[in-house]
Amino acid sequence: MNLAAQGTLLLTRRDVAALLSLDDAIAAVEQAFRLHAEGHTLSPGVLSVPAADGGFHLKAAGLKLARSYFAAKCNANFPLNPQRHELPTIQGVVLLADAENGLLLAVLDSMEITALRTAAATAVAAKFLARPGSRRVFLCGCGQQGRYHLRALAQVFPLEQASVFDTDAGKAQRLASEFSAELKIEICAVGDLAAMRQSDIVVTCTPSRQAFLGPADIAPGTFLAAVGADSPEKQELDPRLLAESTVVVDSLEQCAAFGELHHALAAGLLRRDDIHAELAEVVAGRKPGRGTPEEIIVFDSTGTALEDVSAAAAAYEAAVRQRRGHWINFAA
Repeated sequence: MNLAAQGTLLLTRRDVAALLSLDDAIAAVEQAFRLHAEGHTLSPGVLSVPAADGGFHLKAAGLKLARSYFAAKCNANFPLNPQRHELPTIQGVVLLADAENGLLLAVLDSMEITALRTAAATAVAAKFLARPGSRRVFLCGCGQQGRYHLRALAQVFPLEQASVFDTDAGKAQRLASEFSAELKIEICAVGDLAAMRQSDIVVTCTPSRQAFLGPADIAPGTFLAAVGADSPEKQELDPRLLAESTVVVDSLEQCAAFGELHHALAAGLLRRDDIHAELAEVVAGRKPGRGTPEEIIVFDSTGTALEDVSAAAAAYEAAVRQRRGHWINFAA
């Protein structure tokens, strides 16, 4: 098939959801981290532009698979959109190109890509860093990301019970009701954070701008994925919690700039040298994962462009095989 002659493939959110399962996304993201540790990627780059009540960010990277891909994702992130405008918090597109000749292969909706790859990254991190056989999850933040995270963790662990919390109690109740049937496990909506200490895995995916979790909230042996801090002003964890835990980051540079690590560095409680590893190093076996059953491990997840390019490439290849999407020639 002469793809250059056909032009660029356009894939909507519905297309991406049909083409890329959570299992596919988890496998693609794990492979991307491994390839990154082995030097088979183009260096990721990030650009952020703040705006009133939100902002824009551009993340780009390349990945050498059977074909070399480059992807650039431009996302708008406006947390007040659902209440004010009945619009999604995150909107944007992913541009996927051939990294060897620059051919623009596809333009994909970024909402589904972002949700899938973020949850997939947490699942990959938990696979390598949580206690084997973890069965109890605490989810803080019951929006879209929370929903994808529960599904992703259920793909890699034999979950039996989940506690879900949100400042909007109705969101937590709805999630618990829907997902108890979908995942066939006990899911309880809770009104406080106490159940965290009975959980093997804790996930925070909120838009918080003030730390709400400290060392006393987390029991020994917990794996904690902090997902919400994707800009310098966002924060979910007290820096003392990071200082007292083993910290693994998705990207040291990004986390130092705007993740939970950013706040711990600013407080003088951690140095970059104190970070145990980047996730890629653990996935590739270059750094150890969990050391003891009692170890608290924090995964600082800011979301990397490597996750975007791996998920976008997988969706694109599936679309070509299944002949899904619409072709357009921008040069015409």
